[in-house]
Amino acid sequence: MSGTLVLVRHGQSEWNLKNLFTGWKDPDLTELGIEEAKTGAQAIKATGLKFDVAFTSVLIRAQHTLDLIMDGIGQADLPVIRDEALNERDYGDLAGLNKDDARKKWGEEQVHIWRRSYDVPPPGGESLRDTGARVWPYYMTEILPRVLRGETVLVAAHGNSLRSLVMVLDRMSREEIVKLNLATGVPMVYKLNADSTVASKEVLGDMSKAH
Repeated sequence: MSGTLVLVRHGQSEWNLKNLFTGWKDPDLTELGIEEAKTGAQAIKATGLKFDVAFTSVLIRAQHTLDLIMDGIGQADLPVIRDEALNERDYGDLAGLNKDDARKKWGEEQVHIWRRSYDVPPPGGESLRDTGARVWPYYMTEILPRVLRGETVLVAAHGNSLRSLVMVLDRMSREEIVKLNLATGVPMVYKLNADSTVASKEVLGDMSKAH
């Protein structure tokens, strides 16, 4: 067996709370989001894991979550690599809009397609497939080699960038991945084999609270 990969979706953001499409916009965490990150940190700390490096996006909600986790597990000095390859899916023209207002403008069915289809992007934005097209190469070249060297790696990112990783790790189909929701602040611990397949997976919290 090789190393360990821990994935965490950022805690609730201010725009999650307001029911807005966020994408590459940059709101911070809510008070609940801060608590979710701290709870995730305690769950990781209880496992006894110590990390060699952390990865996150260039967006503040993921970086703030990572900072809180690093503080909570006593590794505030952990090396951090930030890259927009791990950013949330770009919602294009939908970014900043209330989801209910978007439904009124484009219709319930069209908005549902943009949100839940695998390869239909919103105007000016990315589909889940497009998001994967930037996440997967970054994972293969920057993150996976470290895990295969035996390192313990932490990734704090976003619902859709992490879904792209989970799709590969859990070998999920297009139909399965579009139905998957990841709860905010709940760590997923993957132990990988030397051939990069998953030896074991443990979820440190309640994924049923995903939205």
